[in-house]
Amino acid sequence: MTWSPRLVALDIDGTLFSAPHGSSVVDETISPAVLQAVARAVDADVPVVLATGRSTFGMTHVVELLDLRRRDPHGQVLAVASNGSVVFSHPPVEVLEAVTFDASDVVRRILDQMPQVLVAVEEVGVGYRVNRHFPDGEINGQITLQSVEELVAEPVTRVIVRDPESSEEDFHRLAEDAGLHDISYFIGWTAWLDLAPKGVSKASGLADVAARLGVPAQDVLAIGDGRNDIEMLQWAGRGVAMGQASDDVQAVADHVTDTVHADGVARELERWFPA
Repeated sequence: MTWSPRLVALDIDGTLFSAPHGSSVVDETISPAVLQAVARAVDADVPVVLATGRSTFGMTHVVELLDLRRRDPHGQVLAVASNGSVVFSHPPVEVLEAVTFDASDVVRRILDQMPQVLVAVEEVGVGYRVNRHFPDGEINGQITLQSVEELVAEPVTRVIVRDPESSEEDFHRLAEDAGLHDISYFIGWTAWLDLAPKGVSKASGLADVAARLGVPAQDVLAIGDGRNDIEMLQWAGRGVAMGQASDDVQAVADHVTDTVHADGVARELERWFPA
């Protein structure tokens, strides 16, 4: 029996948008080839679900860029935000599932190691509360300044830790020294650390979406490039790593496609939804 995807899950940064290694700012354009390939999947009545570390606020315009509602302009699209902590539908944004955790202890341990870091907690659908301002363009939405104690006084869906003066390698050491074994965490291509509830990942968020749509994991095609995509690629029936992904991401994938600059998403989708 020939396999074909019944649901397509796509990461955004480094998969749809180019994201230079070592940078936290991306080029928010999608190539015509990728747009056309996604459109063919949607026209084949296969749901396309965005699964990203971005907040809901940073995702809705990508839904519109991809025209994911093209088959039913009055319908809603499901998406996974905040590395799996939030599942929502759009438009309008309606949070269907939000997993929270007490981040006070882990943030304290991190600040004991690196007191200079920037800390942000997500306000779902609104923006972020931060201890100090992040570099321009790195986070969006409404930004509210608070003390660290205020940031983590109540359970949150996600914490971002950032230090523009440090490196990715510094943050790998930070994760080890701070003992981040009681939560889920993801380190980006720069000194950027996402903290999430234990057991939460893009895979857990997608499992929620797939269950709502009645699609088993083995019928899901997932494409991504980052370490926060590893669980998703392992969970999906077909996990595909982008060509520029690091070795540890490619190692868990069923297939490695071209790079984001060579329209890797389009190359993979053309297998299942030919022009």
